Amino acid sequence: MMQANARPTMADIIQQRQKIFNAPVLDSDEKADQIVVYKSKKMLYLMHEGRIIGKYTIALGKNPVGHKIEFGDNRTPEGKYKIDLKNNQSAFFLSMRISYPDKNDADVAAALATHPGDWIMIHGMPNDRNVQDVDHPEKNWTNGCIAVTNYEMGQIWRRVDVGTPITIWP
Repeated sequence: MMQANARPTMADIIQQRQKIFNAPVLDSDEKADQIVVYKSKKMLYLMHEGRIIGKYTIALGKNPVGHKIEFGDNRTPEGKYKIDLKNNQSAFFLSMRISYPDKNDADVAAALATHPGDWIMIHGMPNDRNVQDVDHPEKNWTNGCIAVTNYEMGQIWRRVDVGTPITIWP
């Protein structure tokens, strides 16, 4: 137990996160004020004022471990970004772009003389395929995006606005 005015330990932080992310999901249409993704758990959480309001199993890039560094590496980025565009005319069932690459990502790619990649999205299934075609969510099948079912994407679409922060953890 943490004492008043003491800095939280890593164990305190982990325990607090476990309480939050194992809490029951509320069935509501509240707008999310934050998106949290845990790549290792293959989970996306919609949050509102610190509460989980949506919980979704996801598929990631085909090479899911590690931070995206360059175009074609099939990795999903890690870090703090924002949703900067919603696209209802996508090659996938609805899509929302994540603001990758940020300045740091671009600087790293420039130092490596490569392109960081771009157009990393949260999206549903390809318009010409279904969950069985891509073995969703068992298989990580995207080129670095975060994928959910079309039904789930409809829920996320209604509850997330452009500008919503997203944190992607390893």
